[in-house]
Amino acid sequence: MTKSMTKTMAAALAACAVLGGCATQADRAPGGTAAAAACKPVSEPEIAALFDRWNASLQTGDAHKVVANYAQKSILLPTVSNQPRLTPGEKEAYFHHFLEDGPSGHIDMRSIETGCDWAVDSGLYTFHFAKTGATVHARYTYTYRWDGAQWLITSHHSSAMPGKP
Repeated sequence: MTKSMTKTMAAALAACAVLGGCATQADRAPGGTAAAAACKPVSEPEIAALFDRWNASLQTGDAHKVVANYAQKSILLPTVSNQPRLTPGEKEAYFHHFLEDGPSGHIDMRSIETGCDWAVDSGLYTFHFAKTGATVHARYTYTYRWDGAQWLITSHHSSAMPGKP
């Protein structure tokens, strides 16, 4: 290999490293997850289906099954409690009470954003409670992270609408 070819190859490798580094930083999710080349491909319908999975777990009446949708390190800011729920036990206690009235959710409007191993689903939903007949309109945000095996909720905020929808 000639000296000129070696310099050209070194320059090309340096350019690849620099450009690769820039692409890696641009494609990283909040929190510094893996680069785009290692990202789990995901579509908006797949993220929308995660609410259906969560809602189906509500239908079981089993708080433990609902909490299985959440990452170990996650936060729940629930609609009908002033206490942030950080641990699986705190979330399970909340859902044990919440499930007593037979809730079923329906998405009214949503906006989904996706990135490298993360997604956000925000919008409006309505809950119907079979036991009481009550209906609650609320705002929501779910953030999800791919953990290498499944999508899990990392934060869930829900708040009742301040007025009529």
